[in-house]
Amino acid sequence: MTPPRRLHAASVVAAALVVLTAAAPQQAQAARPLPSVTPRSETATLYDDEAGGNANADDPAIWRNAADPDRSLVIATAKEGGLRVYDLDARQVQAVAAPSTGAPDDAPGRFNNVDLVHGLRLSGGRADVAVTTDRGNDRLRVYRVQAGRPGGPLVDVTDPGAPPVFSADQAEINEQRTAYGLATWTDARTGRSYALVSRRNQTRLALLELTPTAAGTVTYRTVRTLDLPSSFRLPNGRTWSPCAEPGELPQVEGMVVDPANGVLYAGQEDVGIWRLPADLTGTPKLIDKVREYGVPGVYDEKTKECAAGADPGFGGRRLAADVEGLTLVTGRGGDGHLLASSQGDDTFAVYDREVDEHNAYEGGFRVSAANATLDGSEQCDGAAVLNAPLGRRFPRGLLVVQDGRDTPADTEREATGFKFVDLGSVLDRL
Repeated sequence: MTPPRRLHAASVVAAALVVLTAAAPQQAQAARPLPSVTPRSETATLYDDEAGGNANADDPAIWRNAADPDRSLVIATAKEGGLRVYDLDARQVQAVAAPSTGAPDDAPGRFNNVDLVHGLRLSGGRADVAVTTDRGNDRLRVYRVQAGRPGGPLVDVTDPGAPPVFSADQAEINEQRTAYGLATWTDARTGRSYALVSRRNQTRLALLELTPTAAGTVTYRTVRTLDLPSSFRLPNGRTWSPCAEPGELPQVEGMVVDPANGVLYAGQEDVGIWRLPADLTGTPKLIDKVREYGVPGVYDEKTKECAAGADPGFGGRRLAADVEGLTLVTGRGGDGHLLASSQGDDTFAVYDREVDEHNAYEGGFRVSAANATLDGSEQCDGAAVLNAPLGRRFPRGLLVVQDGRDTPADTEREATGFKFVDLGSVLDRL
C-alpha cells in the first residue's frame, strides 16, 4: 500500500481553483454524491506493530468451494504478518507466516498481493493454488488450496529453488525494488498459467510462467518484461512525471486480467489505469487518469512530502491518487465491470468490461459504515470480487475490500482489515 502523498494546503487550494475555473461544467456532474453500500461483516483488526506481528492488511482473493459454496474462503495478505484465511463470516481459519530470511540484516518476508490459479497442473494432478508476491524476498510463493485439511486449507508448494523475480542478489533484494503487485492469468489457447508481477518503485512488469516440478512443487520462469512510461508529454507541450522521492518511478500495484480475452488492466498509482495484452506484447493504452495527472510537484527532503503546483487541468475526473486495487465482475457474453479503488477519496470507480465499449465509465460508489461498530472502507488498497453464488451468506456474490483505516478503540496503533460486501448491493446501484 502506498498512502496518498500529503500536499501543502495552499498549493492544493490553488490547484483546485484552476480546475474549477477551467472545467466547471464537466466537473458539476462528477461532483454529485456517489451511492453507498455497507459491509455485511469485517475481519478482526490487524496491527502493524511489534505487538501485532507487523501485520498490515493489503490484498484479498476469493476462493469458491464448488462442492460446498458456504465453505468458500477469502485468502488475504498481511505483509510481514504473512497470509490470513477467512471463512464467509470473516472469521480467521488459518494464518500462514511469511518466510524468515537468512541473515539478521536481510529484509524480512513480506506478502504484498495475492491471486488464484484454478486447476494448475501439478505432478499429482490439477489443483487450485494461491500465488502471492513476497516483496521482502523478491519471490513468488505458491500455496495449494485443500479444503477441509486439518490445520488450515493452505499448503506451501513453492519450489525451494524458485529464483528472485527482479533482483540479481541478496544485496539488491535488500534495496526492496522487488516483486510487488500481482495478477494471475491462464491462457485459454495453451492452458499455460502465468503471474504478472510489478516491481516496487519502478515501472516494470514481468510475465512469469508458473511451472510444476516432479517433486510436486511450483517454480516459475520469466517470459518477458515491459516498462510502462515514467514521464508523459502534456497537451501544453511540457513533460511531466509524478512527484516522488528521488530515484523512485511511478509504480504499479493493482492489476487484473480478463480471462475471456487476455486483457491486463494495470493501475499505475499516480498516473491512471492502463489496458494492454496480458502477454506484454502489445502497446499499452491509458484508459483513465487520476485527477492529479499533470500536476507539477516538488519533493521536500525534510518533510518527505510533495508540494503541488497549479493544476493544468489534464487529469481525469473519477480517480484520486493512488489508483489501487483492480478487480473484475464477469458476466455472460462479455458483460461485466472493472472496479478500481480510488484511494485518495475513499471511492470505487466502475468501468465497462468490454473493450469494444472503450471501457466506458459507468459510475461509482463508496463502502460506508453499516452501524456504530461496523465501519466502512477508507484508503482502500486491495479489492477482490466474485460474481457467483456463495451459499446462503452471499447468494449474489461477494466483494472484499481492504480498509486502510480501521477504527478500533485503540486509535494510536496503525490498524487495517477487510470488509465483506454483498455484491448484489453494489450491482443494484450501477
